[in-house]
Parts: sequence; C-alpha cells; structure tokens
Amino acid sequence: MSKLLDKLFESAPRIPFNNKSRIVFFSDCHRGDGSGADNFAKNQNIYFHALNYYYENGFTYFELGDGEELWENRNLSDIVETYKNIYRMFSKFYNKNRLHILYGNHDIEKRNPKKARAFDAAFCSREDSMLPLCPGIKFYEALVLKHIESQSEILLVHGHQADFFNYYLWRLSRFLVRYLWRPLELIGVKDPTSAAKNSKRRSAIERKLMDWAKKRKHMLIAGHTHRPFFPSPDEPTYFNDGCCVHPRSITCIEIQCGEIMLVKWAYYVSKEGIVYVGRELLEPPRRLPCIEPAKIQQNLS
Repeated sequence: MSKLLDKLFESAPRIPFNNKSRIVFFSDCHRGDGSGADNFAKNQNIYFHALNYYYENGFTYFELGDGEELWENRNLSDIVETYKNIYRMFSKFYNKNRLHILYGNHDIEKRNPKKARAFDAAFCSREDSMLPLCPGIKFYEALVLKHIESQSEILLVHGHQADFFNYYLWRLSRFLVRYLWRPLELIGVKDPTSAAKNSKRRSAIERKLMDWAKKRKHMLIAGHTHRPFFPSPDEPTYFNDGCCVHPRSITCIEIQCGEIMLVKWAYYVSKEGIVYVGRELLEPPRRLPCIEPAKIQQNLS
C-alpha cells in the first residue's frame, strides 16, 4: 500500500494554493437515482445548501471519490438527471476553475472517458435542449495540493488504496454489493466488505493511511471510511472528511487562511421552531501542519 501511495504522490498533478486560498473537501456522497436505496437522498437539501455557501464564498471544491453510487446504479447519466441542481452547481464551480474531482471505488468507472461524458451536458426542460455542465472534465485517482510559499505538499486520495478488497478486487466487491448485500441491507444485514460498516476493517485502513503520513512526513486527506478524523497535534497528519450519508448530517473539511477545520452541516431548530440548515465546527481551526506560523502571518499581512 505504501508503494502505491508513493507512486500516486509522485505522479499526481499538482494544484497550487496559498494562505489566502479557500478550499473545501467532500467525499462519499454516494449520489444515487433517488430511489429508496439512495442513501444520499435524505441529505440532498443539506448538501445543496452547503454547496451554494461554498460557491458564494469563493471556495474551491474538491470531491475525494465516491461522489456517485455506481455499484448499485449502472447509469451515471440517470444520477446526473436525478440531481441536476447539484450538477449545475458543479458547472458553476467548473467554469471558474474551482472544481476538482477524484474517483473512489464506488465510482471508479468515471476513469473511463465514455462514462465521464455524462458530466458534459444535461437536458433543460425550460430551454428544451441540452445545456453544458462540465464538458471535458477529468477525474483523477489522486491530486497533490502544493503550498506556494512553503512548497509543502498534501496528498489527496479517496482512501480505498489502503483497502485491498475494494481496490484490487473492486469488480468482485461491486458484484457482491449489487447482487448480494444490497438486497440483504434492505432487511438489516450489514455488508462486511464495507469499510464504513465494519469497524475492524475501517480501523485497519485508517492505520495504514496514518502510517504513510507518519513515515513520509506529508499531510494526507482522504475519505472512504465515512468516519471523520481530525488528528491531535501529536498524531500523524492524516485527515478524513467523513461522508454525506450520515443520519441527518454531512461532514467536510475546510482550509481557510492557512488553517484547517472539520465541519458539520445539519438540520437545526430555532427557539421559534423554525427548521434551518446550519454549519457547525466539529474541530476548531488549526494551523496547517505543513505551514510555519511566520509564513501565515507574512502572507496575510
């Protein structure tokens, strides 16, 4: 696994950022077809509200894999059609060069250019024609954020690279999910191949990712396990943004002004009984481990 991450780290495209950059990381949305098996559907309004917030506030959006659920659903264009409002928001990010998308194990088929064409355009009933979304967009297995001032680098991956069954045997895993575990989950049986639902496998994957960050002395941000992780200052610099299929909430990671923070978006109820979507810090802002404090102050002054 370490050699695989090393290879990805060396070959991944570099995306520059500085202490004034605003970046948000989401993963594991598992957008489906809107049916009863679509785990994203219950949080779609929370996610769309958050997406609008990040667009209006000048953030660059990174999706760290498993954006679409292509193990349970065969057709990416059906998913785009179901959530056209979201993909139109992606188009706005894309047109401003503020959209970067990785593929994970559940949407690995997006590395196929023919599959990726579903992102090119969507039908608009108002115009009675196809309108462009993200034509020509590329999907990556890994990206590296490169801090302009310090030259420090942050590896971005989905995280399934540390999961043998879901990386090397993903076709078998997809077959089991599509034809065995999906029907069983509907009656309450958990999928033991899923890192998100098997605590032992999840912990083993997290340890591998932490070990890479510790040994290589690089920050690593991933998803895959569905469990948000924000290390203490004395732990390896492995971060996890969680997922968008938590019950009644979604989580993400933000970088602003050289600081990193873990964020939750959820439904809240005011004293007047009004339901609203709100943003909550799960972990307070912390200086990015790869940047010296003096460089932050120098850049912001």
